[in-house]
Amino acid sequence: MAGFNRRDLGLGLGATAAVLAAGGAAPAVSAAVRPSARTGGRFPDDFVWGCATASYQIEGAVREDGRGQTNWDIFSHTPGKVANGDTGDIACDSYHRYKDDTQLLKNLGVRAYRMSIAWSRIFPNGRGQADPRGLDHYNRVIDNLLENGIQPYVTMFHWDLPAALPGGWQSRDTAYAFADYAGHVAGQLSDRVHHFMTVNELRCFTDLGHQTGIHAPGLKLPAAQVNQVRHHGVLAHGLGVQAIRAHARPGTQVGLADNTTFFVPVIETPEHIEAAKKATRDTNAMFLTAILEGRYIDSYLQSEGANAPVVQAGDMKAISTPLDFVALNVYSPNYVRADASPKGYAVLPHLPQAPRMASPWLYVGPEVAYWAVRTVSELWKPKALFISENGCSADDPLVDGRVDDSDRIMYLRNYLSQFQRATSEGFPLRGYFLWSLMDNFEWADGYTKRFGVHYVDFATGRRIPKLSAAWYRELVARNALV
Repeated sequence: MAGFNRRDLGLGLGATAAVLAAGGAAPAVSAAVRPSARTGGRFPDDFVWGCATASYQIEGAVREDGRGQTNWDIFSHTPGKVANGDTGDIACDSYHRYKDDTQLLKNLGVRAYRMSIAWSRIFPNGRGQADPRGLDHYNRVIDNLLENGIQPYVTMFHWDLPAALPGGWQSRDTAYAFADYAGHVAGQLSDRVHHFMTVNELRCFTDLGHQTGIHAPGLKLPAAQVNQVRHHGVLAHGLGVQAIRAHARPGTQVGLADNTTFFVPVIETPEHIEAAKKATRDTNAMFLTAILEGRYIDSYLQSEGANAPVVQAGDMKAISTPLDFVALNVYSPNYVRADASPKGYAVLPHLPQAPRMASPWLYVGPEVAYWAVRTVSELWKPKALFISENGCSADDPLVDGRVDDSDRIMYLRNYLSQFQRATSEGFPLRGYFLWSLMDNFEWADGYTKRFGVHYVDFATGRRIPKLSAAWYRELVARNALV
């Protein structure tokens, strides 16, 4: 199996990055810096490079053009729920500045942009009569992207649920409302949008919103109700896939973006690799495992007992509707070793001294990038994989008009070396979307955590390229590690 060496990691940014950070044009990539097949580091010639954002995190304009209220509008305006009382009311003001943001993408040299649609701009009440102003806005955004050579990859639901839907995700009916919305949007946009993702991070909008209560709608439900919310989430995905296929143009690609819990074998030997596969399948039993296998596996049903979700006839067939691709959000590792227990593995706790980025949950373990792709590929053999999110928070001080975020570059360089390893070994990884294009509303952390490669002055809306933007631009230009 291919690995990486010091040359692949590329120690130091070099003069090119400095020029880009200062706003200069990208110099031609000379033969002297192009990695050869012998030295490694290249990605496939048709590899898709992009950046990602989400509607509530960047758009603002929450009361414009008929947009309905969402669960995150309510949650963020509830005292004590979001750091510093921050809300997404203005965010990055991308609703008005989308043309500027397209230019940020263009300057990076990427050819793809993962964006999400605000459901409540299309159907202010979640269903019923569509407001044409919502689709008019997204038509303008998509047309502007295409005019600049950037392909939109559209996520239908990135957590901002119309508040008017009775019961929210506790109601089975919300899954059907989602399918109606997704089919309607796909029918309108698939003449120009060729890749749709149904939902983003099932575990977050179900568990964090209904089990721990740290995300909207801020509930702490009993186990049986949490499991039912999870079921409604995967059902919405499956019904959404069917609805998109029913209304979209032929050839439209459909998948989902999932923050699967990934496991890294502590030692790369057969027994520990097998333990990582078992742990991945078990831990994601209520989400990706159910979607890709079409059933709730026995270990999950046995562990939940009377709290297992109520499944109606036809649900699992819908949930497991075949996908054209699976997209993965990859951040932190979990480490696992084989043992003699009935499960066959033990998950190791993160040690207090384990390296982390600015967010306490964001442990640094670049090898998770490789194992995420490999494990999903070997367990379920998807047709294609994308990395729909990968990135990190950093403190990002603005000094003399610059953000020299070398820590973020360290993180990205090392993770991308592992994604490159996966492509070199033939796993079907087709593209990568960096999270995020710019600093934005980071959910319960408000504006205290910055994930962007562009610094946003939230008082003025000004965008400033960070050093990491220069680094990423160079990587995209080379199609190889920098």
